[in-house]
Formats: sequence, structure tokens, C-alpha cells
Amino acid sequence: MIELYTAATPNGWKASIALEELGLPYSVRPLTLSKQEQKEVWYLELNPNGRIPTLVDHDNGDFVVFESGAILLYLAEKTGKLIPGDEKGRSRVVQWLMFQMGGIGPMMGQANVFYRYAPEKIPFAIDRYQREVRRLFEVLERQLRDSEYLAGEYSIADIANWSWVHTHGWSGVSPEGLPGLERWIAAIAARPAVQRGLAVPEPVNLEANADTLIQGARKMLV
Repeated sequence: MIELYTAATPNGWKASIALEELGLPYSVRPLTLSKQEQKEVWYLELNPNGRIPTLVDHDNGDFVVFESGAILLYLAEKTGKLIPGDEKGRSRVVQWLMFQMGGIGPMMGQANVFYRYAPEKIPFAIDRYQREVRRLFEVLERQLRDSEYLAGEYSIADIANWSWVHTHGWSGVSPEGLPGLERWIAAIAARPAVQRGLAVPEPVNLEANADTLIQGARKMLV
């Protein structure tokens, strides 16, 4: 059995969506980030970075995996699914996974901080990160204009990027004018396993719960 320590965030959704897509049995241990559970000593023994998600594979000697991208790779390689077996195909998936880890995630995260969470609104910072997010969306558009998915078949690269990109409204960045990206967002959102994964550990409506989410984020940022 796999045990998933997680919360309702884009990085958390990556892991739960992958587990649902792969049909692996797992249990969920929700963490309340606003209460800093992820910084408690017992959790830091599992994940020294004090972030979510963390996976413990009890069927593999209680093996612990932290960092969402590493979790996706571990699950894909464990099952032989959601990643090609050939060298070039695997590399294409990993390239787009790294694109999310090094670009989409950090830039959308900073856009969220300055657009949503910072008590003082700094126009230069908001504009800087929103422009960079839009630029990254345009990179995705060029790839998706003539390709159904990012690296050939549906893969962990799509799961990783979609988990962040579909929250574009929270970052204040529109995908308008990017038809390939908009098609891809909608197609992945319609997948039953994705819908199930988004409900782990609980369904969340960003806009409807904006005040609570913003206050919780500000506690973590101080």
C-alpha cells in the first residue's frame, strides 16, 4: 500500500492524479499547511524540505519519495505506465516534466504570491511574474498546437504541467488566444481519474474560498 501525505495544491494534485490514473491503491494523510504540520519534526524525518507531497511505498520496504516530480517519475517507472520505455521517448517526457518543475511551477507560484498573497501589492513584481507565466503558456501552446499531448502519448509531463496550468485564474493569467493550450486544459480536466485526483484530500474551489486560502498562505509566508 502507498501512503500519500498531501494537501490540495498543484503539487499535491500531481501525485494524487497520477495514483488515480495508474489505479494504484493508496491511503491519504492530509496535512494542514496553515497549521505548519509540514514543518513538524515527524514529517521532516520523511521530507527534509518540509513540503508536500511525500509518498511512502510500504510495499517497497517503506521507501520514501519526496518532491512531486520525483514522485511522478517513481510511480511511472514502478508501473511502466505514463512514460515511454524507449530512451528518446522517456527523455521527451522528462524534458517537459523539468519544464514544469523549473518554469511553470516557480513562476506561477511567484505570480500567486504577489498577485494574491502579498499584503502590499507591488505592480512591478505582479507584472513581471504574470508576463513570464504568459510566456511559458506560449511555449506550451507551440508544443500543443499540433500535438494532442506534450510528449506524444498522455504522460506524467501532462499531469505535472496541467496541475498548475489549470489554476491560471488564480495567478491572474489568461490562456485566451492559445487554442492548443485551451483544448489541452479542457481535455485533461475531463478525464475521470483527473477529477478524482483533484478531490484529494478534499475538493477545493479557489475563487469561492479565496479569503481563507489567502489568509492561510500569508501565515506560511511570514
